[in-house]
Amino acid sequence: MPKFVATPSRKPESVDFDLERILRSVVITGLALVLLLPAARGQSDWLGWMPLWLVGMPAVAWWSLHRFRLPGRQSASGDAAHHGRRRRAGAQARRRMMPALQRFPRVA
Repeated sequence: MPKFVATPSRKPESVDFDLERILRSVVITGLALVLLLPAARGQSDWLGWMPLWLVGMPAVAWWSLHRFRLPGRQSASGDAAHHGRRRRAGAQARRRMMPALQRFPRVA
């Protein structure tokens, strides 16, 4: 059976700075509206829940502009091999046999 090794296949691509600036300003404006105007925290008959459309959707669009990368610390070497869980060397662990339960006589 072949062994597959995870390798970073994509290089970080550049982001359109104009679109990022626009999305950032829309998120900040929507956040300010939701925090300052009580009507922006409510429900609309046409749109539904207003904070979703004022903050949530622009934030998801901004996140998708960065290709859904999660914020976090970057490794110094830049490779993805050190991220995630480390695997133990050796064979797979086996289950232990459980000792038989002792049956006690029933008392009437």
